[in-house]
Amino acid sequence: MTTETLSVPDISCDHCRRTIETALTRLPGVQAATVDVGARTVQISYDETTVGPATIRGTLADEGYEITG
Repeated sequence: MTTETLSVPDISCDHCRRTIETALTRLPGVQAATVDVGARTVQISYDETTVGPATIRGTLADEGYEITG
């Protein structure tokens, strides 16, 4: 299991939080996704043998959010 904290500067509200958490937790292999609106970060825990960073980035991009850093 891998846990990462991603910087997503476009997070601005509770709607963003719900959208991101729902999209990421629907991915096979994602155990948890938690958005911190104030810090504009997403902490995600996932099985790297099932899902990878490119899929996570793509899912966020599909929802209109880009990862920085």
